[in-house]
Amino acid sequence: MTNDQENHVTGATIWLTGLPSAGKTTIAHALADRLRGEGHRVEVLDGDEIREFLSAGLGFGREDRHTNVQRIGFVAELLASNGVKALVPVIAPYADSREAVRKRHQAEGSAYLEVHVATPVDVCSVRDVKGLYAKQAAGEISGLTGVDDPYEEPRSPDLRIESHQQTVQESADALHILLTERGLA
Repeated sequence: MTNDQENHVTGATIWLTGLPSAGKTTIAHALADRLRGEGHRVEVLDGDEIREFLSAGLGFGREDRHTNVQRIGFVAELLASNGVKALVPVIAPYADSREAVRKRHQAEGSAYLEVHVATPVDVCSVRDVKGLYAKQAAGEISGLTGVDDPYEEPRSPDLRIESHQQTVQESADALHILLTERGLA
């Protein structure tokens, strides 16, 4: 098997963390398209879909958020250990939850990259893809990450993407460069 072929079967978890409407899912799908075009096996574990199907019934308190992140981390590591690039655009607001996922990957020998999609809350609230910021401002919901619920920014992510200062394609390209540098693309 050539190095190029080996890279295509090397799995990894690429966790994109950031505020709601930061651009995590959009960037993940752009990268997924590129990786698939290069012959990689790729899955996007969208946080909303996971909430609906794998974590139905969990709330948004700290403990339930931790449980949700651990479930997603387990699935991501399972995929990564089987040669899949698992792209995980999930808020994961707590540093200890993200660190537990990283440690699971290390223990299993699977590659794990943490990417902070560092979009300021004022930009996210203008994008407001799901209308969450408007609902929070109207008092319809509470516990919105980064507004009235904590978001612990990664202290030393593998990559920080300033999505409000570049295009989606530029963000996906930066992530692809990181994967290439790490021998994963």
